[in-house]
Amino acid sequence: MAPTRQPQQHHTVSTMFQLSTNYEELNVIGTGAYGTVYKARDLSNEGNIVALKKVRVALTEDGVPMSTLREIALLKQLDAFQHPNVVKLLDVCHGPRLEREGQLVLFLVFEHLEQDLDDYIKRLPPGGMPRMTIQRLSRELLTGVDFLHSHRIIHRDLKPQNLLISAQGQLKLADFGLAKTYDFEMKLTTVVVTLWYRAPEVLLGEPYHSSVDIWSSGCIIAEMFQRVALFPGTSEGNQLEKIFELTGRPSESQWPRGISVARENFRPTQQREPRQMCPKLCDFSNDLLKKMLAFNPRERPSALQCLQHPYFTQEPM
Repeated sequence: MAPTRQPQQHHTVSTMFQLSTNYEELNVIGTGAYGTVYKARDLSNEGNIVALKKVRVALTEDGVPMSTLREIALLKQLDAFQHPNVVKLLDVCHGPRLEREGQLVLFLVFEHLEQDLDDYIKRLPPGGMPRMTIQRLSRELLTGVDFLHSHRIIHRDLKPQNLLISAQGQLKLADFGLAKTYDFEMKLTTVVVTLWYRAPEVLLGEPYHSSVDIWSSGCIIAEMFQRVALFPGTSEGNQLEKIFELTGRPSESQWPRGISVARENFRPTQQREPRQMCPKLCDFSNDLLKKMLAFNPRERPSALQCLQHPYFTQEPM
């Protein structure tokens, strides 16, 4: 018997998602590799200000791919937890179908927060961030990462611009989820994604897992102490060079097999303590960052293990 054909999904897009007529775009907040984010007014909710993220989804002949629908369902499910360190997803709605490109525009509507960690660091007084504030924001960052990882979501693009700070000073993770959609989007865009927070295994083109977020978090914590990026690379090769100034150039046996990048391209360097590059670190934060910024991803602690580190469990500094 011939298999019965599934009903075409694109007929049901309008039943799954509302049309985005409830939102009035005000201005662009930012354009990244993952689409454009607008500041918008929610016309159905007393003109509340929201962040409207426009994502293009590749349509199959059956409409919106099941993988995208599953990821949106997961994002909505996560929102039910109302996690204090994750930006709230308020709504998902659709815009026009782009027939020629075979795409559908989806809008993810998030709570709007005025500033990100990058702005916050730039606006600090000359003395920098108080140590207790760094400790608290680091804990909130890792608590948000642990929440995502416990739901099998890898953020993959943690950086100060994706960490939003509420009016009350609370840190919240933004720009996660829709990983498969993002993969599609990344191939379309010419936007340069910053390399500074990227784990060495990603730069070397190796398979990766949740420990890439631990690496990025370590870079961000160091930046809160120093007020400048720890590894401000100008290209993938230069980024690895800067990383090896801390981790040391990996030995022959540590170098990944079967990758196109040759170890000989990098000058020999010895492993250093993080505080040699970031003098403001205390003993505990130095030890935590040494673990988080291990070259071998399997040696990095999980987000939960980081939160149990003495840096967070000892008396406040």
